[in-house]
Amino acid sequence: MNYKAIIIGGSAGSFQVVTKIIASLPANYPLPVMLCLHRLKHVRSGFVEALSIKAQMPILEPNDKDPIKSGKIYLAPANYHLYIELGNKFALSTEEAVNHSRPSIDLSFFSAAYNYKQKLVGVILSGANKDGAMGLKSVKDNGGLTIVQDPNECQVPTMTLASMNATNVDHVFSTNRIIDYLLNLE
Repeated sequence: MNYKAIIIGGSAGSFQVVTKIIASLPANYPLPVMLCLHRLKHVRSGFVEALSIKAQMPILEPNDKDPIKSGKIYLAPANYHLYIELGNKFALSTEEAVNHSRPSIDLSFFSAAYNYKQKLVGVILSGANKDGAMGLKSVKDNGGLTIVQDPNECQVPTMTLASMNATNVDHVFSTNRIIDYLLNLE
């Protein structure tokens, strides 16, 4: 396989789409999947459990310096920025919010793009602000593959439209087409 990781960003309207995507990934899926989703910062539990009900892969909220392993889904913890560091590890930060968000999709995508370069698949889903647009541009600029959920399918298309305006995305897909594509990556 040419890719080493998948990173997915989303906000308003993305929970059902994320749930559908991760439910479709088999237990033996060969890549780590990182989720950076805007969520309520004071709600620390329940989100992983809700996603885990449908997922066949284990879902974890990583701790600082945890290694990134294939076959796992990692969810950015509430109220922490999630970075991908050299050496294939996570870093967590409580720096100021970016685009009114912590975790910031842009920051997670910037660090993933820097570390994985052309071996990264970046996906932006439904959302109500522009967080993630510049991060997806960074994925593209570093040679990675970029996918945006079809804005016509999004509950809130602001994030996907901003991403499409920021860079020439590789694919604009419906949720089902995103799933098919991720299942058939080479």
